[in-house]
Amino acid sequence: MATPTPGTALIVIDMLNTYAHEDADALVPSVREALPAITTLLENARASASPVVYVNDNFGEWRSHHGEILRAALAGRHADLVEPVAPDDESLFVVKARHSIFFETALAYLLNQLGTERLVLCGQVTEQCVLYSALDAHIRHFDVVVAQDAVAHIDAELAAAALRMMRTNMSAVISPVNDIAFDARSAP
Repeated sequence: MATPTPGTALIVIDMLNTYAHEDADALVPSVREALPAITTLLENARASASPVVYVNDNFGEWRSHHGEILRAALAGRHADLVEPVAPDDESLFVVKARHSIFFETALAYLLNQLGTERLVLCGQVTEQCVLYSALDAHIRHFDVVVAQDAVAHIDAELAAAALRMMRTNMSAVISPVNDIAFDARSAP
């Protein structure tokens, strides 16, 4: 494994999804639109040897692990949205049960062990899990970057409001993927 770039980690939120929930039909078009930017972020983070951490809902399956979650998502009705962003052998994985990537997970400990100071967030859903995760990252004193073209939403108006809230209330940098560097010495 290559030495990670100090300071910055890419956090991929809830992209291993079966799309078997009530909001799936509203979410899928936005995921499809964000997918190229998410794959670009993954490529850029991996090329710079920055840690890539998948934080994913366990969908109430308390006996599952990341391999089972990935298999279920790939067997779901939108495997085409999962395959391009599937974790590689170098990716790290944290299972969550609620909206925030930090709520009762080991993520803060993992990021501390990696020496992470800056998080680049991508994934779904902008107005839910991404928003709550950005807040929890902010109160833990992480610098937060939200890749605005690599987050998917259910409701476009709520997503736009969530991005404004993250910028205004959480000091998050809201940036297009092409402007995000995976070098802790550069910004955003």
